[in-house]
Amino acid sequence: MISDRPARVAIVGGGCAAITAAFHLTRPELRGKWDVTVYQLGWRLGGKGASGRGPANRIEEHGLHLWMGSYENAFRMMRDCYAELGRDPRHCRIADWQDAFFPAPFIGLTERGTNGAYWTFLSYFPPADGLPGDDFKEHDPFTVSFYLMRTMRILRSMLIAIQARRSEQYVDKTINDPSKRQPPGSEGVNDLTVRILNLLKLGALATTAGMIEAVGILEILLAPSTQGLPFPGVPILETMAATARRQLEALIEDDPELLMLWEGIDISLTSMIGAMRFGLMTDPRGFDAINDYDFRDWMRLNGASERSIDSAFVRGAYDLAFAYEDGDYGRPRHAAGVALRGALRMLFSSRGSMFWKMRAGMGDVVFAPLYEVLRRRGVSFQFFHRLERVRLCDPAALTLGERSYVEALEFDVQAELKGGDKCEYDPLIDVDGLPCWPSSPDYRQLADGDRLSREGWQFESHWDRRKSGSRTLRVLEDFDFVVLGVGLGAIPHVCQDFLDSDQRWRDMIANLKTVETQGLQIWMRDDMDSLGWKDPPVALSAFEQPFETWSDMSHLAQEEGWPTKPRAIAYFCSTLKSEDPVRALSDPSYRERRLAEVRANAVNFLNHDVGQLWPRSIRRPGEFRWDLLITPNGDIRDGGESAIDTQFFIANVDPTERYVLSLPGTQKYRISPLDETYDNFTIAGDWTACSFDVGCVEAAVMSGMLAANAISGFPKLKDIVAYDHP
Repeated sequence: MISDRPARVAIVGGGCAAITAAFHLTRPELRGKWDVTVYQLGWRLGGKGASGRGPANRIEEHGLHLWMGSYENAFRMMRDCYAELGRDPRHCRIADWQDAFFPAPFIGLTERGTNGAYWTFLSYFPPADGLPGDDFKEHDPFTVSFYLMRTMRILRSMLIAIQARRSEQYVDKTINDPSKRQPPGSEGVNDLTVRILNLLKLGALATTAGMIEAVGILEILLAPSTQGLPFPGVPILETMAATARRQLEALIEDDPELLMLWEGIDISLTSMIGAMRFGLMTDPRGFDAINDYDFRDWMRLNGASERSIDSAFVRGAYDLAFAYEDGDYGRPRHAAGVALRGALRMLFSSRGSMFWKMRAGMGDVVFAPLYEVLRRRGVSFQFFHRLERVRLCDPAALTLGERSYVEALEFDVQAELKGGDKCEYDPLIDVDGLPCWPSSPDYRQLADGDRLSREGWQFESHWDRRKSGSRTLRVLEDFDFVVLGVGLGAIPHVCQDFLDSDQRWRDMIANLKTVETQGLQIWMRDDMDSLGWKDPPVALSAFEQPFETWSDMSHLAQEEGWPTKPRAIAYFCSTLKSEDPVRALSDPSYRERRLAEVRANAVNFLNHDVGQLWPRSIRRPGEFRWDLLITPNGDIRDGGESAIDTQFFIANVDPTERYVLSLPGTQKYRISPLDETYDNFTIAGDWTACSFDVGCVEAAVMSGMLAANAISGFPKLKDIVAYDHP
């Protein structure tokens, strides 16, 4: 029985989900009810979002981290964090959340033409009103019907763009100006239906102008004032889609922008047709009703053209979610409901901007402030603790009706502190007044630290099993509740008791899959304009594999400490084709071998592919201008391909670093943090059932909030934005 003391919560893991759980369990309004200790592998927080400061204080990330304007829960937490932190802007350049994040509204896609050359489609999507994390005042922007109405609007905009591009004819203002159209409800549904049927009879839907008018009418039919009334939309949408596909088939490729507009129209129409055919507006499962289908197959089932299915729009959606089974680009697989929800939420629920970039590393602007706030609240951090086993109680010891519970947590202690058990490791460094995480531990704080440094102990590597000791935590003696916030890839290694006794856990591990990823960062002495990139700073996808996703991160140059300041910084990321995970874990050279593979990929990519984006970065075909790369010591020399070794590249192959996929038919195997099977135990991570169910910051934050609720009842489920609770 727990006394009047605060209940002790052991949180294992330091990623987004685990730290979110700690943040909400220790909110001031709970008045210290929960005594939280975080146990973390190695020397830093962040999980897959960790970053560190390396040579020249350069920012070294695990990958490309961009936040979306639809990350409502994540932004609310960071806004609260910075407000509580109360940094003085006179002494710290990142004092407020809007110092930490800034809008990055331009997104790009690439498409290969018939001549083999790529061309870029750059777009700016107007954001929704307000800023991410603001309160919602009127409507719920996360419903299927809301998304369909917004899709209608963007569909009409694309049609108008085509109309303007194909002719100079005046487009009737009563169609294109919402203020001139009749307000919703001024016509009856029957009158509107007659207007659409007349358009069909006259064949007017075969013209762009007719399609524009039909979309305007359908918008009215989807308005809140007509909810619950018959919606005669599918036949109209099917007629429009057939027209769009005829345009696609007839279109010659000398106007790639027009081609992409028609592809976008086809995809939009197909998505609306599918949503209505499958009853997503009325099915209580919402988008989850179609998760047994792959998104491409679902689009094909609803009539999308093969050209649209293979378009940059769809490839970009798969690229952003690393949605390739085993990292194999020949096996694109992404659950249709997850894909559709994610795309619509990104397009239509983003506030302030579709993407937001960070002014420094994710460790610097997210995890360092969270760490500081949690320390002030009294949270204890036990670094250098590698979890080895979550031990369940002996079933024979349970009384009738008693639920199973976690009896002990077994850790390997990777390193001891010089000050002994009473001390805590101080993880942050100061970079010109900004608290940051370093890329390597501070060996001066560790017992026998000089030896550990010389011997190259790799505290974040699964394959380095060296330790200084062991530690076992016991229920009621050391903890009352457990939040397991490690990555899915670690579950088979630390949760054998669950796998032995619980079929659901065996099903989860058998069906949920992860994929390895790779990242590349380069710093260059020429700016993007000099390299031949004439467009604004962009986040771009659907490019050439193996680094098909790129973001211009040149703004970070002022944050780093180079002797020769870089004028351009580029981050790339992609999947890494996976090898057999069982064999990989038994191969002590696996991590280094895959890192060498990433290096080879980077050299090949810069020599042969990046010139399509930056034509002046190539000395001659097949040879990158290696002297562009800036070295940490400021040298200017052309060492050829060996210059890549002065940059930063990473193979994310450790079990906890692997990205969790949302494969078709697997969502039902995810377990919720709200699951009550175990009396004192919950889980947190983007691999859990959290209503967003895709690998990203927002899903991890939602899962962490659910874990906190499972223990404390706080935050209320209704306060978790876009959580579809029963």
